[in-house]
Amino acid sequence: MRFDLVTLFPEFFTSPLTTGLMGRAIARGIAEVHCTNPRDFTTDKHRKVDDEPYGGGVGMVMKPEPIVAALNSLPPCDRSETIYFSPQGQPMTQELFRELVRDRDRLILLCGHYEGVDERVMGWVDREISLGDFVLTCGEIPALALLNGTIRLLPGTVGKTASIAADSFEDGLLDYPHYTRPPVFEGLEVPPVLLSGNHQAIATWRRQQQLDRTRSRRPDLLARHDPSPTAPPPDAQP
Repeated sequence: MRFDLVTLFPEFFTSPLTTGLMGRAIARGIAEVHCTNPRDFTTDKHRKVDDEPYGGGVGMVMKPEPIVAALNSLPPCDRSETIYFSPQGQPMTQELFRELVRDRDRLILLCGHYEGVDERVMGWVDREISLGDFVLTCGEIPALALLNGTIRLLPGTVGKTASIAADSFEDGLLDYPHYTRPPVFEGLEVPPVLLSGNHQAIATWRRQQQLDRTRSRRPDLLARHDPSPTAPPPDAQP
């Protein structure tokens, strides 16, 4: 899957795209990421990408000409979508990540700055997406979150695909708690059921933990979900 980042600060992505799962996925050709800088498409000697807003007000607005020229320079792709990051956009969710991976071969991620982009740029945008109900200094931060959330879903990125199926939000519930060695740490013991070797009992315990955690921490999710309390999670063994 191809990702095109339209950003004034390509260096923002240097470390994240060369480390961890994302770095390995890119190195193996599972995903490819390209950066295009609107500043390279300016025509004035100062390479100006922003200007004062019409009508007055504080802050600066990104000019439409360099952005649209940068977007138009990208190679064509039939199953492509251009995304602009904005607090006014659709909330970023796990369901959205799955949709983008399933339905698109290329994502163009437009990263705004200052007070945002000239509204006329929206004619080249397919969808606005928000990381949450707050304001950030740049669109690179939500772009990186979307990159991470989608690349990890691409086949071959995560070694054990069952671990993805058991993640929070994959079945509408939060994840269950996880434990590893040692069995006792600072007087805190691992729940005995996890040491029992009884896979059905472990599956039941994990499902109940998902329900309890979701009920106490995100009751809004539970209101949209009606799972069976005894249904095993996706990674349960027979």
